[in-house]
Amino acid sequence: MTQLTLSLACAPYDRVQPLFDGRVKIADCIIDTHPMPADEAFSRAYTTQDFDITELSASSHLLTIARGASPYVGIPAFVSRSFRHSSFYIRTDRGIATPADLMGKRIGVPQYQQTAALWARGLLADEYGVQANDIHWRNGGLDAPGGGERVPLALRGIDLQPIPEGDTLSAMLAKGDLDAVIAARPPACFLNGVLNVARLFPNFREAEENYFRKTGLFPVMHLIGIRRTLVEAHPWLATAVFNAFSAAREIAMAQLRYQGAFYAMLPWLPDDLARAQAVMGPDFWHYGVAANRREFDAMRRWAVEQGLTENEPGLGQIFAPEFLEGNAAHERSAMQ
Repeated sequence: MTQLTLSLACAPYDRVQPLFDGRVKIADCIIDTHPMPADEAFSRAYTTQDFDITELSASSHLLTIARGASPYVGIPAFVSRSFRHSSFYIRTDRGIATPADLMGKRIGVPQYQQTAALWARGLLADEYGVQANDIHWRNGGLDAPGGGERVPLALRGIDLQPIPEGDTLSAMLAKGDLDAVIAARPPACFLNGVLNVARLFPNFREAEENYFRKTGLFPVMHLIGIRRTLVEAHPWLATAVFNAFSAAREIAMAQLRYQGAFYAMLPWLPDDLARAQAVMGPDFWHYGVAANRREFDAMRRWAVEQGLTENEPGLGQIFAPEFLEGNAAHERSAMQ
């Protein structure tokens, strides 16, 4: 078989690094790797489609799939996952003591379609009864002016308006022009200790652990996509890419478990790992569709409830067909 020469763009996470440094190969492929921040990969994926294999935003992938406009086929290698109780930043002078108090408030998000925001809104709706249309949403740059939705939106029944040109979500929260901000990383005003800015969930790790115990959900943020025309021309490619990402993840997990010399700059890494495993199980970072069915059932439902899509896209639209239940023996072997 002639080898394919393909480009790969992804953040250099520990669970992807073995693909970048050559410890893991994609079968029958020569890979031109491009480590980059996830936001850059997303921007290029949804505009110029520069790369053959790329990191994708899970929510933007749902949105483009629902519109029949995605140039990429999804592979259930979930290279980024994160709980989102830690993503809520509030004004402490607005009577916000509980998540339910966010009803009717002005909340900023870098992008309404951002996966972190999708999960945060789902959390508000399912756990606290605050629906997306109960809030006045404002989008714009977090710490620098600019930004905007990476995929154009046509929201139904949602109040979403851009913040003033030249302003930022962080500055507006600091001034009191916003009641709260939901963001994947802390806004500068919080990091700088601005008066009356705090987390909604001060003990967010405990809240997130309890959320997992209750729901079993480990939020998926990003997945891997392959250019659709390549998958159509080379049906074996989707499985080859999935198997390579799975092998890279196994190396990363082995490094986390190794206690001779820590592979991450955390002084109590074994204790942190043991705490996560006590809550979530020994192999908590699952790949594959079946192992993440609950997460995608929730995200598909929320996409409709939050006005992002008119209908729930099917799993067979989101992922290459070989990963669907009943046709995924390779997923099981990759997880063992």
